[in-house]
Amino acid sequence: MEIAAADDSSASSLPAPRPDGRRADQLRPVKFTNHFAPHAAGSTLIEWGNTRVICGVSVEEAVPRWMKEQGKTGGWVTAEYSMLPYSTTPRKPRDISKGKLDGRSQEIQRLIGRAMRAAVDLEKLGSRTLWVDCDVIEADGGTRTAAITGSFVALALAIGSLRETGLLEENPLLAPVAAVSVGLVHGQPRLDLDYAEDVAADVDMNLVMTGAGEFIEIQGTGEKGTFSDAQLARLLELGKAGIRQLMAAQQSALDL
Repeated sequence: MEIAAADDSSASSLPAPRPDGRRADQLRPVKFTNHFAPHAAGSTLIEWGNTRVICGVSVEEAVPRWMKEQGKTGGWVTAEYSMLPYSTTPRKPRDISKGKLDGRSQEIQRLIGRAMRAAVDLEKLGSRTLWVDCDVIEADGGTRTAAITGSFVALALAIGSLRETGLLEENPLLAPVAAVSVGLVHGQPRLDLDYAEDVAADVDMNLVMTGAGEFIEIQGTGEKGTFSDAQLARLLELGKAGIRQLMAAQQSALDL
């Protein structure tokens, strides 16, 4: 099922030309294809513009050793992220060919893990680990935000499966989680940057938020310049509006 992100009339249109003709306050189309990976407890393919990420969740009936050693109760949620070699041009070598995970992949998978843990009551999850695997099959900007947004859908599907089989009595989900990019391109605030805009951005920022309107993480960098309080406020306004639309799309995907 395809879910085109709705326009947010509360955000004013900004007269800025974009590579794909979108308004400055408009998301690229978002589509979820659930149950994409048949052996995962929950999975979805998120297609966000020309960025496509497979998100799958596996269940391990054990917790990390460090939790046992520290006497921590409840469960754990962790993530792995990778870009497949053909997801971008030029070809991206697999991390295993270099003998280690590159710094960017490590940063992103830690971010995904933090974001998904914010969505779950770990005590109610019980003594088990949910592994969230995100594989980018096509990259056109926003792979980390797509991975986070898709991961929540896969996570909710996996938890639904655990409840259907009687392995979970209570629903441990706290609130939806989604992420979006914003930035200043040619001095103008824009929502949901594709690759061409990301490369050209003066300021690049990623927002990760819960359905309660709380921030999990804000990653913002002046790539080629600085930004003012007013510009930051506008970027946050654009990002919040985009996340509201993404959460509506998530809910529609889970209501199928």
